[in-house]
Amino acid sequence: MFVLISIDLEGCAGVVHVDQTRRGGADYERARAWMSREANAAALGAFDGGATRVVVNDSHADMRNLLFEELDPRVEVISGALKPLSMVQGLDAGQPDAAFFVGYHGGAGLRASVLDHTYYGAVVGEIRLHPAQSAADDPGLWVDEAAINALVMGEAGVPVALVTGDEAVTAHASERFPGVTTVAVKASITRYSARSIHPDEACRRIRAAASEALRGLARVKPYTLPAPIGVTVSLLATAYADAAELVPGVVRLDARRVRYVAPSAREVLRAVLAITKIAGTVVV
Repeated sequence: MFVLISIDLEGCAGVVHVDQTRRGGADYERARAWMSREANAAALGAFDGGATRVVVNDSHADMRNLLFEELDPRVEVISGALKPLSMVQGLDAGQPDAAFFVGYHGGAGLRASVLDHTYYGAVVGEIRLHPAQSAADDPGLWVDEAAINALVMGEAGVPVALVTGDEAVTAHASERFPGVTTVAVKASITRYSARSIHPDEACRRIRAAASEALRGLARVKPYTLPAPIGVTVSLLATAYADAAELVPGVVRLDARRVRYVAPSAREVLRAVLAITKIAGTVVV
């Protein structure tokens, strides 16, 4: 059994501030150690639950945060950026039987979720998905990184069996991903404060939940939406939208919103990456 683990940092126990998530920031080294331990706990739980192969994809920022010496030697690690599939790189390294999302956080625009953002926090206000022919004023479905990544996995027939992070992301995962197991390691108070369990306890719970998730894998179903899918990105400044409009196929809806109609979930992800990366080149 092959399990792909996507590990982020903002949703790990004890992390509440951007300084902890940026290379060179205060407490970054400690936070990356917590991240590495949570990734390892999920991997150990996967092996406990019957996995024979575990690939961990470092999915935070420059994607080279994991401390390899903290990981079980049976684990394979994907690190570095750019990656064509970003946070779900590894999907094409053989067909995973299940995916785990560990250390995940709430999406951009979500109240009371520590360090909420969706892919590029400096430029994205929120992201919504729509039926391809929906009107510009259709509110659509608000999505976070977990939902976008789960759609890419689901399109390939891979279910998300485990999601860990703050209470905001785990609550949305429970609503959307059929049969998913979740572990909330902290309860967000504001964007920069939370009540967290101890990192040791977080690892204990994650390992137990990972094993349980695999043992109950038959009840877990892939998360899908009918294609084509319209993806609307609300940007934080008009200059970002000016730049995003240069991406072929992107349509400007108003001052700060752009939309792209994607033929597949994988193309939704690629559109989000292209829009946010080109928007992020603008100085405002």
